[in-house]
Amino acid sequence: MLLKRIIPCLLIKDGGLVKTEKFENPKYVGDPINAVKIFNEKEADEIIIIDIKATIEKKINFDLLSKIFSECFVPICYGGGISTIEDAKKIIKLGAEKICIQSHGIKNKKFVVDLVNNFGSQSIVLSIDLKKNIFGKLKLWNYLENDFYNVDNIYDFIEEMISYGFGELLINDVDNDGLLKGSNKDLIKRISSKINIPTIFCGGINSIDDIKKSFESGAKSVAAGSFFVFYGKFKAVLITYPTEKIKSLLNE
Repeated sequence: MLLKRIIPCLLIKDGGLVKTEKFENPKYVGDPINAVKIFNEKEADEIIIIDIKATIEKKINFDLLSKIFSECFVPICYGGGISTIEDAKKIIKLGAEKICIQSHGIKNKKFVVDLVNNFGSQSIVLSIDLKKNIFGKLKLWNYLENDFYNVDNIYDFIEEMISYGFGELLINDVDNDGLLKGSNKDLIKRISSKINIPTIFCGGINSIDDIKKSFESGAKSVAAGSFFVFYGKFKAVLITYPTEKIKSLLNE
């Protein structure tokens, strides 16, 4: 049986670890290298690292990634600013097990095919940001342009993207990002029933029970940032991660 995964999702900007709410107002919370060290010691199932500025500036901080990856012995997935095969090769060579693609892959399908041909589907993750519009309809969000993509049916779009060879899907629930109000179980149920590749759901996780209910709703993997980084109502920075005993109970 494939074990359900619990994945810390770390955002970096200008070399620092940051947290956002609804993808806005990045707040510095610490050193990403120290955070990765702690999650490594706690034997996280995997770590996702997203540089939220790399795509905007079209520049990947390879020096920082080298330092981060050297401190980690659990699988790492990196996303942010990857626009060439050379970028991907360098990131994989530094130690990432997977690379996460969003904007450049959405605009350039041939790039996705080239990535898959070079590294295999298992190493290429499609990141999708979903957000409700003013009418409450779930739409595909373009964070670079702070607007929605012109996509009528998000499920058909995701299926089309998957057909180019992506091996895994990361769903970011923008409306729940950083709010610690619980994951969107209806969204998890809908996506899980329609998509047949491994999918990670990220956004809103606020407790171990919430992780459990997300799994019960169909998630095979969940990712969280604030829940693993903040503690208490004043959001003091304290990195935590479920113990092996808790993870075993969640997999029952």
